[in-house]
Amino acid sequence: MPLIPEEPQIHESAQGPRATPASGRTAPTPRPVPGPRPVAPPRPGRPGPLRPTPPVQRTPREVAKPGPSGPAVSAAAAAAPQIQLIPATVESALDAAEETVDLLLESGRAPGEVLVITTGAQHPWADHELSFGEAAYWAQHDAGDDVFYTDAAVASRAAIRPVVVVAVNGGDDTVAATALPLALSRAGALLIVCGDPQRINSVLGAGV
Repeated sequence: MPLIPEEPQIHESAQGPRATPASGRTAPTPRPVPGPRPVAPPRPGRPGPLRPTPPVQRTPREVAKPGPSGPAVSAAAAAAPQIQLIPATVESALDAAEETVDLLLESGRAPGEVLVITTGAQHPWADHELSFGEAAYWAQHDAGDDVFYTDAAVASRAAIRPVVVVAVNGGDDTVAATALPLALSRAGALLIVCGDPQRINSVLGAGV
């Protein structure tokens, strides 16, 4: 019979129940009977399976939004041409219009951007060109290569140009009252009126 090593003499009440020796050998120190083995948790310092990082959530600042709008401006107001008044008498209005055209061309305006309307006697250029017939006269207007001079009576046939110059060189108030609104409708950016300021203001009903 195999020998059993002598165990240390420890009182049973302090040591607890003595384990039954297995295979004729006893453990030096009683060990607790292990229960069911739990699932091994992740080792300290080693995280478990990483979850995919969620996509970055866009904040409202990252989404393109229209900025605060300024004061509402109507299209008609934004497209209204500027109006300038050059004081002149009936006799000097045509000369003032000629000087104005020269200044426009010197400032960089192309000749085809300027339309000149007269309320009294026609400009000498218009008289000369009409001598070749109305077809040739209006053909030059349609070409848009040069300053075009026309009478207020037929100015409604003229197309819109960036700058319109009106010479109030004659005609009664009825002619001026018709010519000025018509000239305004033909001016894309700028309307310049050469004439008597008092008369022009009375025709328009307000300061220009």
